[in-house]
Amino acid sequence: MKLTAALLLAPLALAAAAPKPNAHISYDGYKAYRISSGQNAASIRNKLAKFAAVQFNNFNFNPNQALDVAIAPDEIPAFEILGLSTEVMSQDLGADIAQEGPLASYERVSAQAVPSLTWFNSYHAYNDHITFFNDLQAAYPQNSEIFNVGKSVQGRNIFGIHLWGSGGKGSKPAVYFHGTVHAREWITAKVVEYITYQLLVEYNNDTAVTAILNNYDFYILPFVNPDGFVYSQTSDRLWRKNRQTRSTSSCVGTDVNRNWPYKWELPGGASTNPCSETYKGQAAGDTPENKALVNFTQTLANGKGIKLYIDWHSYGQYILLPYGYNCQARAANHARQNSLASSVAAAIAKPYGTRFTYGPSCSTLYTTTGSSTDYLTDVAKSELAWTIELRPTSSSGNGFVLPASQILPSSVEQWEGIKYLLAAM
Repeated sequence: MKLTAALLLAPLALAAAAPKPNAHISYDGYKAYRISSGQNAASIRNKLAKFAAVQFNNFNFNPNQALDVAIAPDEIPAFEILGLSTEVMSQDLGADIAQEGPLASYERVSAQAVPSLTWFNSYHAYNDHITFFNDLQAAYPQNSEIFNVGKSVQGRNIFGIHLWGSGGKGSKPAVYFHGTVHAREWITAKVVEYITYQLLVEYNNDTAVTAILNNYDFYILPFVNPDGFVYSQTSDRLWRKNRQTRSTSSCVGTDVNRNWPYKWELPGGASTNPCSETYKGQAAGDTPENKALVNFTQTLANGKGIKLYIDWHSYGQYILLPYGYNCQARAANHARQNSLASSVAAAIAKPYGTRFTYGPSCSTLYTTTGSSTDYLTDVAKSELAWTIELRPTSSSGNGFVLPASQILPSSVEQWEGIKYLLAAM
């Protein structure tokens, strides 16, 4: 979700316009800076805007305190003579991306066999993710099924996997997970896959997991922005939005997590500029992805109800509670949510000591409007509705391109937190 610390900000010129088909955007030699702005953010943005060579994106943790910019190699000297107060966050964005490692091939065990845990040693192509889920479901056909909620802009299925326990399919309140709404946040898919894997593999083997799956129906959508994810793998590793075009602009993409039809119209938590990373769309819920998600969400809400919703993002290590649209607003059950978040953070820390900050989304991080968690809280009436920002911290040099060596540790610590939450809520 965030664009802080090292990274990894695509220059506005790259984010705004789509490259030619099959073109690949390289960040080799790009240098990332954090510009200290304090209360002078507007004047600094104006200064940069007048300097034509510098393209920047200012969607960070707190744009009143800092602006993050990515500068092409041949523009670095001109940028540095501006005399701004800066900190170098990355010497070479391309080198940071290379540390992520190549996409690995999926090694299938055999038909109807449980996929190997080696899946979590590497990142994989989108089609391999589809095969992984199909194989995982085929190994547990009695308590799982693959489903689709709709189509993306480019016609890909927005698919999910439904898990259930001894009560039978659809008999219990819903636990509902979303991953990869922001395309470049690859670690989110891996984490929700690991949680899915553990729920199925440990059912009837682990008493606590068996009780969890007997108490809830799980609906897990690992790629709610499949087009953007594919584009981030084939053309621009740092692509965030969907791939929707608009007749009124040459810029591509809408932020699906600013497009939900609740508090969408409020200013300050999203952008009306089609070139912005947080572009909210022309109307509430006007992306095909959001239409599909809203319809499915309401189906769950009108059925057995939604007990827990989590929208998985990276990065920063946060557990974010309602609300995003107003920094003073609190959910009716805020005290209980906050207490649970504190205990979940403690459980996450047990394997490796990783620390997560928790609190209401707006006051803890920044204002968001048209977000899924606010919609799930007030419209779909989910008892708990959280955003979890995964590794690394906002001060880390990795950001969105988390090395593959951190996939399994990130997944293990989240599983510890989720096991606690599912048993305690």
